[in-house]
Amino acid sequence: MLAVKAQSKKKPYLVRLAIVFGISLVFVVAFNEITYAMQREPYDRQPEIVQVIIPHGTAERMKAGEPEPTIPEDLVFVVGDVLEVVNQDEVSHQLGPMWVPAGATGTLGMDEPTTMSYSCSFQVDESIDIDVRQATTWGTRLIGITLAVPTMAALIYLYSLAAVPIREPKGTKKNDGSTPDTAEEG
Repeated sequence: MLAVKAQSKKKPYLVRLAIVFGISLVFVVAFNEITYAMQREPYDRQPEIVQVIIPHGTAERMKAGEPEPTIPEDLVFVVGDVLEVVNQDEVSHQLGPMWVPAGATGTLGMDEPTTMSYSCSFQVDESIDIDVRQATTWGTRLIGITLAVPTMAALIYLYSLAAVPIREPKGTKKNDGSTPDTAEEG
């Protein structure tokens, strides 16, 4: 009998907790996805093959101190990307550990997040910065949601109890055996 009364006293708290948890889930998912969409970076994508083409005459332009306008000065990759350098020049070129003979193609895998500065024969300053970043995936975003929902639910639940306490139904006996109605009259 006491167990049934204890469960009936807990029920309003559990109902409120379930409602607050649902509200927190909706709020956190909406907030997370809106902020992700607003701050999304170009590297928030699936790994792919990134091709850099060294056009014919690049070595001559480098000797004259003229940059090759089609080759970026810095490259940003996602972990898992593959850099493919296509050498259409008549001179062999080097990019860090990769040596690409004239008319050939070389590849370099981007396996871990890091920032590197490589020697590069097809840049005027003979170096290129390569930034390999971890992409923001569904898994990463799901971890953020999973961590935020219980925290948000606990905070809202506690504030809701302080702001709007759960009242006992009329006619319920208090610990001293009196009902709330008779306790106020006496």
